Amino acid sequence: MAFGQRLRARLRYALAGLPAYFHISENTFLIILAVIIGVLGGLGNYAFRQTIEFMHWGLFEQSERLLDISLHEWSPRRFAVMFLPAIGGLLLIPLWHWFGQDLKGGFAGFLERVNLGGAKLRLRPIFTRGFSAALTIGSGGSAGQEGPIAMIGGAIGSQFGQAFKMSGDRLKVLVACGAAAGVAATFNAPIAGVFFAQEIVLLASFELASFTSIVIASGMATVVSRALLGNISELFAPQYVVQSFWEFGLYVLLGLLIGVFAAGFTDIHFRIKDRIAAIPIHPLLKPAAGGLVVGLIGVAFPQVFGNGYEFVETVLLGGGDGQPLTWYLLAGLVLAKAVATSITLGSGMPGGLFAPNLFIGAMSGGAFGHLAAKLFPMAGITPGAYALVGMGAFLAAATHAPMTAIFLLFEITDSYEVIIPIMLTCVIGTATARHFKKDSLETFELTRAGIDLEAGKERNIMKSIRVGEVMVRDVASIPENMTLGQFAQFIERTRHTNFPLVNAQGELTGIISVQDFMGVVFERDLMDLVVVKELATTKVITAHADEDLDQAMRKIGYRNIEQLPVVDRATHCQLLGIISRRDMVSAYNRVLMSRTLEDQ
Repeated sequence: MAFGQRLRARLRYALAGLPAYFHISENTFLIILAVIIGVLGGLGNYAFRQTIEFMHWGLFEQSERLLDISLHEWSPRRFAVMFLPAIGGLLLIPLWHWFGQDLKGGFAGFLERVNLGGAKLRLRPIFTRGFSAALTIGSGGSAGQEGPIAMIGGAIGSQFGQAFKMSGDRLKVLVACGAAAGVAATFNAPIAGVFFAQEIVLLASFELASFTSIVIASGMATVVSRALLGNISELFAPQYVVQSFWEFGLYVLLGLLIGVFAAGFTDIHFRIKDRIAAIPIHPLLKPAAGGLVVGLIGVAFPQVFGNGYEFVETVLLGGGDGQPLTWYLLAGLVLAKAVATSITLGSGMPGGLFAPNLFIGAMSGGAFGHLAAKLFPMAGITPGAYALVGMGAFLAAATHAPMTAIFLLFEITDSYEVIIPIMLTCVIGTATARHFKKDSLETFELTRAGIDLEAGKERNIMKSIRVGEVMVRDVASIPENMTLGQFAQFIERTRHTNFPLVNAQGELTGIISVQDFMGVVFERDLMDLVVVKELATTKVITAHADEDLDQAMRKIGYRNIEQLPVVDRATHCQLLGIISRRDMVSAYNRVLMSRTLEDQ
């Protein structure tokens, strides 16, 4: 073991010196790495998709053949398919037992590690998370492959960055290169891959050097995907054609509805996850139990199994394969897919939310299109067009990433006419969803944990520390009826400069500083006649013990003061302690040092 560690350390040291040895500039070397990461990302996407297809063939197709059933035709024997996702959940038990740390966190945890954790991702989850996600989707779990493949590509980029001892910012860029490569290769959409990395992974932070590298990685992954799979996307969509300009009014209405649906899905998703987390059964059994419930939903709505792309294509084409499409069927699938996806991921079956977002959006838009066609039979409305636009709009609204959705639809349809409708619905849908839910599907859990990715690492450290952990409890408080003469004698024996005033019940009534006292220090006649409360500030800015240091620091900065009295939340006046700017800075430095050492 020691020999292996020394060998890896020497290898990393040798690799880190290669750019200097060959006199390669940092930006040029970053581009070279982007090419390599793009190629590996494309290969990783191919291997992941083949694994999913193998799992689906082994579990679903063989089961249908053995049991002589079809998901397209109703028969009592179709109830047997309810056990297939549960089997996938059972097969996940050893993976959760031995590699549980690799499977935890999901895409939200990935974003946290990239933006706040130094972007140092381990190698093993490339295989463990990839295999477990393929097992989930292949066995019928309602999830997508884009989140896992983005994480796999990101881990590949991180490994290269760590091998060459890249700085934290450059490491983030390489992770984004890998994520862009995975998404671009999946949809044969290099521009969408670039914006996915910029909007979602890097939180829209733009630098020319990073953008160049991401573009190259995304392009190379697309080249590899086309070489292996042909010039086709994982999701096929027909070309979009505008029937009438007055339809844009319907697209505006669709955008509003999609925004409401996306906010509702976010709420439903995390409510279900919370309910599942509270169920008192062993965590290792929850994937199997969740798979059984998803299987039950799939008996009635088999379209919810897997990523659902096959049925999405049917809806986009307006029907086919003997499947009559009605608005109420598509509306029912919106709810069924939302619930099935939440149960799948909430029970611990790894997967992504990208494909379910596209599915729910397509069903929502398709249902809207069918209703519009009934209401306006002479307008020549094509429901598939609304399904297509709704698909992109829901993705934009749920992830708060409109540019990714706009260019994804543009690339998979290869139609310029789709731009204006999708721009309208994406922007309106995203704005509406933000009005009802500040957070996207990816950031909701992080916000609940007090993590704000857009705030940066420094503010999140401050948010992680509570005032009660830092405040000084032994407070140099003084009675509000103390005379100035007594106060003068008191401050001679202390180093403090600010003093909370309390009444007989220990309640905060004001605060006085040495600066307040200096104005009357030479008025000897007042020393025994005036009490300190008459000079004190009675409208005191206070903090609570359960607040974080970020909130407390904002209060201090607002009035440019040095200390805050800490009071209880029930009465807002019982003095518990005091916290100063110096206390907060010291606590921040201690936590920063600790986390830096952990990242080494």
